[in-house]
Amino acid sequence: MTQTHPGWPEAYAERYRRAGHWSGRTFGALLRSWAEDRPGRTALVDGDRRWTYARLDAEVDVLAAGLRRLGLRRGDRVVVQLPNRAEFVLLWFALQRLGAVPVHAMPGHRRTEIGHLVRVSEAVACVIPDRHARFDHRAMLRELLAEQAGSGTLRHVVVAGDPGDHRDFVRLDDLLGDASATGRVDPGDGDAASGDLALLLHSGGTTGLPKLIPRTHDDYAYNARAAAEVCGLGEDCVYLAVLPLAFNFTLACPGVLGTLTAGGTVVVSPDPSPQTAFALVERERVTITSLTPPLVPHWMDEAASGEADLGSLKVLQVGGARLPDDVARALGPAIGVTVQQVFGMAEGLINVTRLDDPEELVHTTQGRPISPDDEILVVGPDGRPVPDGAPGELLTRGPYTPRGYYRAKAHNRIAFTPDGFYRSGDVVRRLPSGHLVVVGRIKDQINRGGEKIAATEVEEHLLTHPAITQAALVAAPDEKRGERSVAFLVCAGPPPAPRELAAFLNERGLAAYKAPDQVVPIAAMPLTAVGKIDKNALAGMLSPG
Repeated sequence: MTQTHPGWPEAYAERYRRAGHWSGRTFGALLRSWAEDRPGRTALVDGDRRWTYARLDAEVDVLAAGLRRLGLRRGDRVVVQLPNRAEFVLLWFALQRLGAVPVHAMPGHRRTEIGHLVRVSEAVACVIPDRHARFDHRAMLRELLAEQAGSGTLRHVVVAGDPGDHRDFVRLDDLLGDASATGRVDPGDGDAASGDLALLLHSGGTTGLPKLIPRTHDDYAYNARAAAEVCGLGEDCVYLAVLPLAFNFTLACPGVLGTLTAGGTVVVSPDPSPQTAFALVERERVTITSLTPPLVPHWMDEAASGEADLGSLKVLQVGGARLPDDVARALGPAIGVTVQQVFGMAEGLINVTRLDDPEELVHTTQGRPISPDDEILVVGPDGRPVPDGAPGELLTRGPYTPRGYYRAKAHNRIAFTPDGFYRSGDVVRRLPSGHLVVVGRIKDQINRGGEKIAATEVEEHLLTHPAITQAALVAAPDEKRGERSVAFLVCAGPPPAPRELAAFLNERGLAAYKAPDQVVPIAAMPLTAVGKIDKNALAGMLSPG
């Protein structure tokens, strides 16, 4: 197979094997061993449907055989765009058992993003729902196939639901076939090796089309296992998958894979609303779940009604973006949980606050690395390390942080140092304890007449205003100052005027130049496919002047 991305140097690979980080087992083999160890335990719940570990393993065999009949083989890339339903888990493991490679797409991706993922990965198949969130994914794939007619790699479209009238679309249920006629598919049948590519994640940035992140069986299994160990998951844990299953946070931090590794139960939530989630927490006695910050106020409001029994819920992880300190302080008492901040990236490194950390660290930091072999550098503009407590760009390498993007040789020379550190673009402060405080992004900065404004800092102060429930600060072109700052606000009641905000921020000790030049009230924040505030969309609402 042609080399599509840099691997770990052999000296590092051997080091990670000796440390026990890399197990030498594929996900197809891991699922088989879990089923043999705990056949009757409940592995997966989706609505009224339930799978024991044994049943999950058997149905993965059946689906893997169906995919093989379709023509899929080891190394084939398959774009997977399914909403939160059990079929995502079944399909993901079936592809692993064949040695095929799922390419993760978010439910909100459309033709531009899906076409990009197909082209870059050279995918031979796409798996989609028929309709989701009032969007017809079949029509999108028909357009995509027409665009690449005669020149593309895409040969198969598999539909979860009704394939419609397209004669070449295959119904996912039809691939399940007859279990008795299919037989057992051994994990070795696909000839996958633990160092092979296991999946392609898409980068979580909000600028440009997503880059693809290559994850191997060895590194991604360790990613999930190490996160599960740090989070104290065991056979009694019940994880509620609220965010998209294709999201790295939901799948492996520790998420679905960490829960299954620990012998627990995964419950799939079809949507992230607190009403849906709280009903599942009560019914399935959920113990842990994960949210992004924009969802937190809605969950707190719903919990205040006191209608749901949330007594089983012990840990609420929040990640994907910076959780403001004041919100972190209020969240635990509001829902009756231990808050765990998670700062990670699909490119690898995961940091979490520990469940026994002092409250001040939980409320004001985004955790510390999960692996003893995670290497961290915090550097200034000159590339030299800065002292603890000083802000700088986070660079990292380690046993689950790949050494380059997929088919992105030119970009890899910018995104990675010659000795393999990933340049995250995140600005952090490292405390003597090793905990990291996220200050912002290198590019999430407003240059207002030479004065640099860190958007994250101002947003956190804005969110302490009693009328403001969500805030995002973006740069707008300005003839006099180069850029001006614009605060998009979601408010409970009348929005504060710029002068009122300036006075409020002044009282909090913020420099005057950091006060927003303009305030734009909006009903709701636009979100990216992974639930982050979409600042590109906000910037698109503005015009020069």
